[in-house]
Amino acid sequence: MEKAAIIIVTYRRQELLDKLLQSLLFLQEAPWRVFIIDNEASPETEQLVEVYRHLVDEGLTAAPWDAGADTFVYAPQAENTGGAGGFACGVSLAYQAGAEWFWLMDDDVVVLPEALGILGRWAPRFDAVQGSRLDFDGGPFWWQYRFIPALGVYNPLAPSGFGPQGWKPANALCFEGACISRRVVDGIGLPDARFFLYWDDCIYGYLASRRFRVAVIQDVILQRTKDIPHWEVSGVRQLNASSDRTRFYVMANRGHMANYLKREGTFLPWGFALGTLASFAKETIRLAVVERGHLGSGIKSLVEGWQESRRIMVDPLWEPSGKASDV
Repeated sequence: MEKAAIIIVTYRRQELLDKLLQSLLFLQEAPWRVFIIDNEASPETEQLVEVYRHLVDEGLTAAPWDAGADTFVYAPQAENTGGAGGFACGVSLAYQAGAEWFWLMDDDVVVLPEALGILGRWAPRFDAVQGSRLDFDGGPFWWQYRFIPALGVYNPLAPSGFGPQGWKPANALCFEGACISRRVVDGIGLPDARFFLYWDDCIYGYLASRRFRVAVIQDVILQRTKDIPHWEVSGVRQLNASSDRTRFYVMANRGHMANYLKREGTFLPWGFALGTLASFAKETIRLAVVERGHLGSGIKSLVEGWQESRRIMVDPLWEPSGKASDV
């Protein structure tokens, strides 16, 4: 895979990051560069990156890396910019360095040894590829790969199976494993850092699908390393525990989503209102069934997020962020 950059966003989880960086050493095909965006700006994280830079320089990897190159780029942030801000920074740095592909992930996964080879086989056919992932216990984890723009929600009824072709068209991405081409960044720009958490990858995938070939594939490329309390909805779908901060952004970022949908000509006011109600209900169910507590603060966060989304939707100064010209 030509000039494939791995972009990792991390925040206060050095033990998990250590596992992820260790897994990179076993890749059967080496990445071109690794960009670590540290939202904590921690000396401990910087030291950890230096350890793995040394291991790569010593040739202690399954596949040869680019000899003499600064393969690990450590980018501490002055403040916590969230996943969205971290990925915007990482894609920008990798783009300016000359990357042709951008493989995005959080710090709570490990990569499988054959992952880059798998992505490389699909790269000639698609402009963005979402690989499959294993959950913490080794079981399957199903990506939300279909987005309903009329409602502004993921499609909960999108089938989970793959046909003999091993892929499906997708109109949403997940920045835990999504691999996007330079063509996509040229066409739609950087992820929008204003999202901070939630919906940023969904909207980026939706914008990409309107202009480029986007697919979800059955091949497994990642495994989660953090066990999260969850409710098994079905054999491959589950509802994970969350936080009040995330709940706020689940609702607030619907304001940015609505404005992007308006730009695309796919905004349906009554449908979007119904989707907002469904999102509120889903998060309330998550509070009651998965977390079984914090109901008061959780509902408060959802209401405050909804109020913020209304403000964003009517902001006369709102403009799309991360345009290609900004890279």
